[in-house]
Amino acid sequence: MIYEKEREQVAAFMRRLYRQFLTTTSGGNISCRLPDGNIAVTASQSDKANQQAATVGVVTPDGKSLTPELKLSIETGLHLAIYRVRPDIGAIVHAHPVTATFFTAADEPINMHLTAEAYAVVGETVRIPYALMGTPELAALAAEKMRDCDCGLMDNHGVITVGKTLLSAFDKMELLECAAKQTLMACSLKAHSLTPAQLLELDRFVGRK
Repeated sequence: MIYEKEREQVAAFMRRLYRQFLTTTSGGNISCRLPDGNIAVTASQSDKANQQAATVGVVTPDGKSLTPELKLSIETGLHLAIYRVRPDIGAIVHAHPVTATFFTAADEPINMHLTAEAYAVVGETVRIPYALMGTPELAALAAEKMRDCDCGLMDNHGVITVGKTLLSAFDKMELLECAAKQTLMACSLKAHSLTPAQLLELDRFVGRK
């Protein structure tokens, strides 16, 4: 099997994503950039709880499938579009965590300023306008909005995070869901956000400024 180690890593993170209630049986997809520039991406119509290396496809940067026995995810084009504009990243996670995805249909943003960890690791989020899933339009919108941001809220759809590694992209997804839950909690309890000076301090701490 080609790229077996890397494909198993993608499968392992998808299983983990499902175990953490960050996606559904049929929803979401994960990819990573391979050492030679090709992309490993989860296939379509496969049980997210039982992903294996053999259920992760491989495509070239221009979209040619190197695993024709698998039906690629309908969002493969979205992943490829983001990789083209983000040569600095090595992995992408797209999922439908319940709370964060609720905010994709709400007019209020997720407050990323409630905890230092969320802001330091995830930073700010960006809204990606709605377009039909699996379309070139959605891929183009996501790529444009994610040029300078590691976390995108896809209107009435789901969430996408990117990172240098699979672990980094997964961590951001998990922390975003935590921040979304905390934002809802803050609606019923008085909460205070980090100050602008504290946010700047964190930006400098993680090297964003």
